[in-house]
Amino acid sequence: MATQQSRVLMLIDDEPAQSRLVSALAARDGWRTLTVADGEQALALLASPEGRDITAILLDQWVPGDRACDLIRDLRAARPDAPLLMLTASASPRLAVEAMRAGATDYVVKPVEPDRLLQALASATRAGRPTAELQPLAEKLPHPVDFDGMVGTAAPFRTALAKAATAARGHAHVLVEGESGSGKDMLTNAMHAASTRAKAAMRKVHCAGMPPASLESLLFGHEQGAFAGAFDRQRGLIEHCDGGTLILDDVDRIPAEQQERLAEVLATGIVRPTGAAHGFRVDLRIFATSDFALAELAATGGFSQALYDQLSATRIRMPALRERLGDIPGLTRYFLAKIGEQPGLQHHSIADSGLSLLEAYDWPGNVRQLQAVLFRACVFEQREALTAHSFPQLAELLGDQADRGESRARGLGVLLYTDDGNVRPLEEIEADIIRLAIGHYRGRMTEVARRLGIGRSTLYRKLSELGIDNAA
Repeated sequence: MATQQSRVLMLIDDEPAQSRLVSALAARDGWRTLTVADGEQALALLASPEGRDITAILLDQWVPGDRACDLIRDLRAARPDAPLLMLTASASPRLAVEAMRAGATDYVVKPVEPDRLLQALASATRAGRPTAELQPLAEKLPHPVDFDGMVGTAAPFRTALAKAATAARGHAHVLVEGESGSGKDMLTNAMHAASTRAKAAMRKVHCAGMPPASLESLLFGHEQGAFAGAFDRQRGLIEHCDGGTLILDDVDRIPAEQQERLAEVLATGIVRPTGAAHGFRVDLRIFATSDFALAELAATGGFSQALYDQLSATRIRMPALRERLGDIPGLTRYFLAKIGEQPGLQHHSIADSGLSLLEAYDWPGNVRQLQAVLFRACVFEQREALTAHSFPQLAELLGDQADRGESRARGLGVLLYTDDGNVRPLEEIEADIIRLAIGHYRGRMTEVARRLGIGRSTLYRKLSELGIDNAA
């Protein structure tokens, strides 16, 4: 695997302005970028001595779909193991689906968001091709922005939703904590939609991917001439969202000095743009998210105690998916329904063998990783039902653990679906339940009949009809 110092990105792009932007963004994370204008130059570079150092490929899709896919196939043939990402101006996943079928690893929608691009590069190169099936995608499929669109019955998840629904109707700032991919973004969107400020201004800031100076101007604004390069006055988002809501994603990534400045704004209700002689009074509500427990960071000096005190009036923790494994069947069917609505994809069901694999995995990338794994499986699966064969890398990774996952998830071990995704015949399911009941109650047929809610004569008649030995 390439080291941080040796990572080389080949960018295929004929737009100088965007090439400079992508190169600058990649450089923040230690990438050196080689830019070529078209596919012919890209293939020539890959074949050259310099091309042997290329770690990943980023293709700006500026040609029609079929030609873009042909180029992806050529690039994949020339460099089978290199992660290949595509920039696309279309938010529709149709082109992304075709690109992934042609060999693309991931895709990023333009205009390029710094955190999405760096996340895609990091995700594609961190684990490499062997486990690409398990990597979260840079882009997210559209979801409803209300609480009804959040699926799950696990107690810690329902507790978080109930607390969020109550907080949404209030006026205090809210801090949402939880691991990456656990659903913090969906929760803050749902809270805004249910709040009294739903129709007021709302903006979201991804704090993780921005240089400190840019983030400062974006949040607080600046006056003309406040610093070198400040040619015009810029209105900050805090001022822009007066009367509305500002969502700060990864609030812990805000530099320390700006954390203190933000804490003062929230304490006084006054924001003063950089270089301004006077401040403005604002009525602002903040929903902040963090992958970390900010109380612990604040206690050790890793986060502003003053800002934490302002943000944590309501504190909500989103549970990791491994804490709510019982929600995986419901989430899976929900995601499959949403994926099936996307252009270029068909509706899929999930067979028990496939569901068993999903339930046996611990999902370090949480709900977002589950969605991405299902999306990739739907891209490549031609059959109607997703089975264990639809997740080959997951099956290889888990091995025998999948069997333990099946017994844990099914409880009594009764399979409801065949491998083609269809429901098993009722008499087969009934026979399995009777066999399990006989085994569970150790052949005590009176107890079996009582627990099944039928008479002994009915039980014996069913044993005869279904061909079940009462020693089952």
